[in-house]
Amino acid sequence: MKSQDIVLLLKLVTQRQPCAQQQLARSQAQLGPLPHDWQGWEQEDGTVIEDLDQAKAPERALTIRGLEASLNLSKSEVSQSLRRSMAVGLAMRSRSDGLPQANVSALLQFILHGLKYVFPATPARVVRGIPTGFAAPVLRGAVAGAEQWVWPDPLGTASGQTIAPLYRSVPKAVRQDAQLYTMLALIDAIRLGRPREQSEAARILEMLLQPR
Repeated sequence: MKSQDIVLLLKLVTQRQPCAQQQLARSQAQLGPLPHDWQGWEQEDGTVIEDLDQAKAPERALTIRGLEASLNLSKSEVSQSLRRSMAVGLAMRSRSDGLPQANVSALLQFILHGLKYVFPATPARVVRGIPTGFAAPVLRGAVAGAEQWVWPDPLGTASGQTIAPLYRSVPKAVRQDAQLYTMLALIDAIRLGRPREQSEAARILEMLLQPR
């Protein structure tokens, strides 16, 4: 398994969650509505903000080409990642449409109990970047006094200790997917946070992955 596999699996989850379901999950996790300024980065000149609701074309978003575009991965990276995840039971083909879907229960168990040992992270020097962990604006107010960690990015809106993202394409992949940004920020809190932060991140992530 490689770190990009986790990013792709989370993307499979968000692409199969309608916008209304994502909002319900945030409410159940006691996060409140998504802030209007949820982005932890400045927009580049000429950037067009795409519709965050993928419900209009879910099938296209779940194809190799769709995942390639949304995750900034190559087609071969997407294909190999899906193959690895299916081999270990973290992904499967949907019986209804034949497209890939994550085994959410297994994915959650791996994230909560194994990810920080397989893909550890260590805070480094202070740089400008995209806030992650509980410092991410998508998690504003969830935990007081959170450490200021960032994924290095010249368009980031914060300064903090460097945290290497799970995969190099993460800073671009989260730009059009607030739910993916939220989940990856929570994963960093699980990888690096104090026990209280890890526990709260695990609680929220479970609610987002498996809304009731």
